[in-house]
Amino acid sequence: MFKKKEDCKNNINENDDLKKDLEDNEEETLDDTDVQEDKDDNKDSSKNNEQELKKDELIKNISSENEKLKNENKKAKNELEALKDRLARVTAEYDNFRKRTAKEKEKIYTEACEDILKQMLPVLDNLERAISVEGNMDDLKQGIDMTMKQFNDAFKKLNVEEIPTDGQFDPHIHSAVMHIEDESYEENSIVEVFQKGYKREDKVIRPSMVKVAN
Repeated sequence: MFKKKEDCKNNINENDDLKKDLEDNEEETLDDTDVQEDKDDNKDSSKNNEQELKKDELIKNISSENEKLKNENKKAKNELEALKDRLARVTAEYDNFRKRTAKEKEKIYTEACEDILKQMLPVLDNLERAISVEGNMDDLKQGIDMTMKQFNDAFKKLNVEEIPTDGQFDPHIHSAVMHIEDESYEENSIVEVFQKGYKREDKVIRPSMVKVAN
């Protein structure tokens, strides 16, 4: 009977030890689980922090690029405004230059006409006097000679001279309106002058109209 009691007691003790071992294992398992969860939480937290940092860096880069584009756009606008202002000034200056040049050209032309008319008006005065005076043919011829002399004097003052026609034909100063075949003349020589030509220095005012031998 004592033995049975002893066995019973031993069984109870064994059960208590087993229960304690189970409880210890369960606590260890729970502790391991908590550690793993903490590790997972730390891992997730680290990953989230990394993502937040990347996001912040991306936002920072975008903001920086945006600011850079704004500055470049502002600079381009300023340059465009400067170019517009410059173009407006150049256009205004050119318009003023064109008007001033046209005015100066008109003034030069008027003064040139004035110089010519000053030389021609006395000739016209003499022609009017010659018409109004009664006289014979000799008087008329004398008046015409005086008028011709006055014309030539006026041309000299204006540096206008008659184009020579006593040599070979020159297409730059002569205009051939007729050609003849005549062995008594040299080839390309001027045979007859139909209308005198005039020039001022190197500028041909009117070419001489001539007949040329071929």
